[in-house]
Amino acid sequence: MSNEVRVLDRSGNPAPLGLLAFGLTTIALNLHNAGMFELDSMILGLGFFYGGCAQIVAGCMEWTKGNTFATTAFISYGSFWLSLCVLVIAPKSGAITAP
Repeated sequence: MSNEVRVLDRSGNPAPLGLLAFGLTTIALNLHNAGMFELDSMILGLGFFYGGCAQIVAGCMEWTKGNTFATTAFISYGSFWLSLCVLVIAPKSGAITAP
């Protein structure tokens, strides 16, 4: 009798979540850069939750699958979006002063 334990990964592919979050938030930010929208709650909410949190979750899921490039890309872009939102929201809320 063998004492070998095998763990099967039955989770889905996290790449579509990370790529869609990257694409949609990039388009939203570029629409702002083109002057079509203000940098308001629509872009910041999308950036914080979808561009930031969802990409970090996708990056962590890619890490469990052993995909180093996708892990690095998704966590880096997710961190960018979280930091961008904090840098825009914090001065407006009075938490910090703008440079």
